[in-house]
Parts: sequence; structure tokens; C-alpha cells
Amino acid sequence: MIFDDFDLEAVKFPHNDSLVMTPIIGNSPVKRVLVDMEHRWTPYSMILSYGWESRKDTQMLNFVVVKAGSTYNAIMGRTGIHAFKAVPSSYHSVIKFPTRDAIGEDRGDQKMDRSCYVASLSSDGVGGQVLPIKDLDIHTNEEK
Repeated sequence: MIFDDFDLEAVKFPHNDSLVMTPIIGNSPVKRVLVDMEHRWTPYSMILSYGWESRKDTQMLNFVVVKAGSTYNAIMGRTGIHAFKAVPSSYHSVIKFPTRDAIGEDRGDQKMDRSCYVASLSSDGVGGQVLPIKDLDIHTNEEK
């Protein structure tokens, strides 16, 4: 798997954004899923899919269910990344993984990431200031 300048075409710089995706969990697209390579979580099993058409992969993954406020709907950690044999790159805002036919990929959403970041800055989960997200002109998964 290679990351190159082609992967950077939709990324707006400068950035230090996390990798926030919209995978299919169960049978529904779930926005605000953080790809986190650092934490260890208590598992809950659910089917998750990344990618589109012939470059798609589906795995039964363990998720953590937390009864707490969060700007994220789900957090995929190392066990999920390893299940997909995936390589995430927050710099390129993409996750790549092998499929039967080719290398699949799914793009992150910088607008969504910055929105989650801003919301997480205050104790009640709403507020804070960061670089304007309205100026980001990137394609979301719905536009692909």
C-alpha cells in the first residue's frame, strides 16, 4: 500500500486533523467514527464495512459501547484496524486495506473532524473556536 500526492488531492492544509470516517456499521452509514490507533477498548461485536463496490471489505469487529456524551458515534481502535489489515494515514486523511480485487480505501472527512474537535473543546460538548471549516471544500462519502 502506497500513500502519495494523489491521496492528498482532497486534503486541505495546513492540518493536524484526526482521521474521522463514515463507514457502514450494521447496515447503516455512521458518521463521526474516529480511527484511533492508541487506545484499548472493551469490545462489543458489530459488522463494519469500508470502501465501495469491488474495493470494499466487511469485518465483524469489536466496539465499545459507552454510556457517556461524546462527539464521536464510534471509535475504531487497533483491533479493528488489524482486522481489516488496514493502514490509516491521518496526514492523507485516508485508510487503505486489501480486498480480493485490489487495494480498497475510504476517505476521512476533515469538516466532520473539525466539527467534532470544536464540540469537544468545551465541557458540555458544544463550543470552542478553531480554523473556519466552511472554507474547506472536500468531497464527502455521499458525493462519491
